[in-house]
Amino acid sequence: MDTTKENNGAKKKPMTHEERLALAAKLDKELDEFIDGLEKKRYTEGWPEDKWQEEMEKHPFFMTKVPEDGTLSPLLEGIQQLKYDENENTPLELAQSYKEDGNFNFKYKKYRMAIISYTEGIRKNCNDNEVQSQLYSNRAAAHYHLGNYRSSLADCRMALKFVPEYHKAKIKAAQCCLKLKMYDDAIDYCNDILKMCPNDANAIKIQSEAQTYKKIQERDKRKQKKADLKFHSTLEAVKSAVMDRNIPVEVDGDILNSLEFASEKPILENGTLYWPVFFLYPEYSMSDYIQQFNENDIFFDHLVEMFTESPPWDTFKKYKPNTLSIYYEGSDRSKLYSVDLNKTLLQVLTSGK
Repeated sequence: MDTTKENNGAKKKPMTHEERLALAAKLDKELDEFIDGLEKKRYTEGWPEDKWQEEMEKHPFFMTKVPEDGTLSPLLEGIQQLKYDENENTPLELAQSYKEDGNFNFKYKKYRMAIISYTEGIRKNCNDNEVQSQLYSNRAAAHYHLGNYRSSLADCRMALKFVPEYHKAKIKAAQCCLKLKMYDDAIDYCNDILKMCPNDANAIKIQSEAQTYKKIQERDKRKQKKADLKFHSTLEAVKSAVMDRNIPVEVDGDILNSLEFASEKPILENGTLYWPVFFLYPEYSMSDYIQQFNENDIFFDHLVEMFTESPPWDTFKKYKPNTLSIYYEGSDRSKLYSVDLNKTLLQVLTSGK
């Protein structure tokens, strides 16, 4: 039963000893009457078995949820106060009550509600290391089922601070480390478990998986390092080729950095640079993209390839290789320059504009 909710936020006045005795007597009486009523109805009405749970749900002792309208009967308020009132219960009793609520919600896979209950129990600071450790460990399990592996691992570590040899918390911590790709930590947790329980099947399984994934991770790191070295070596070669040709490139002081973070990069093959080139057609808001434009190709050859047949968007058939003009923006970004269609890309790039 979700009894962590307060009734309309109102703070209840602590019960006197006489009121507690009266409430206890009333609870006993109403429970007896309720059970007697069930016995009579069972024989006079012949309830089918599937109606018992519905009938039991009507009594505060057996409710599993608060009434939908949010109102609590005096009897239910009294039960709630007896269970959660800080003036009626010690911090340890409150922590245990919240732990029970959390376990109930966890059992029915209401993991977020379970987390709320365990958290309330932790806040009571009951000064019982075992209960505190259980609350953290149980909350870790709820976080784990929600995929909150870092939060789960943090709770496992807290549980182990209170009870260092808590087996359940160590297993869950190892599982979290496995999910988080913290393979060394997972192996360490398993080693600790296996020192105490050499045949623990869960620890053996997690340790084996962690060792396998660690080898794969280390292999991938080596491959990535090799790829990075090749990338930077290639980038250095492109940098040298660009500088050797005296091609002006905006670099903010470093041409290598400019090329490294560019979305499209020139390629150097057999001493020849191949550049990514965009052709924009503002009249129709269209464009063409040549991924590898050989620096020794002339522009007219590419126009012939692109416009021998009119593209679908050229409804008036105006775009012909012999009638087109090309312009590019200079490095100062303040002027457009005309391109001689019989010149190569390299000649245009080294024109100094």
